[in-house]
Amino acid sequence: MKTKLILSSFLAAILMAAGPGGCAAGKCNHCQQAALAAQAKITQTQAQQTALAKVPNGTVKEGELEKENGKLIWSFDIATPDSKNITEVAVDALTGEIVTVEQETPSQHKKEKD
Repeated sequence: MKTKLILSSFLAAILMAAGPGGCAAGKCNHCQQAALAAQAKITQTQAQQTALAKVPNGTVKEGELEKENGKLIWSFDIATPDSKNITEVAVDALTGEIVTVEQETPSQHKKEKD
């Protein structure tokens, strides 16, 4: 908990230091991610452990904090050695509960990234 408070304070300080002219009034990706991270109660590490528990032998290829359908989530793209598909697991950043688990083919995954 102490680490989270320090991290949140640090991120808030970065946002305030950027000020109105620092990065287009907080609209850059870094500032948006910092603002979302300050709201999260579940760390990326905690959420990643939860996501990996849903995908045996999985490896996280990418993870990000985002707002989706009005909900703050950690979203992870997880690869498995026996498949070319990607499993996308979304974990609620406030409660730590699994929100969705979806399989994506390589072409679906590419479309989503674009």
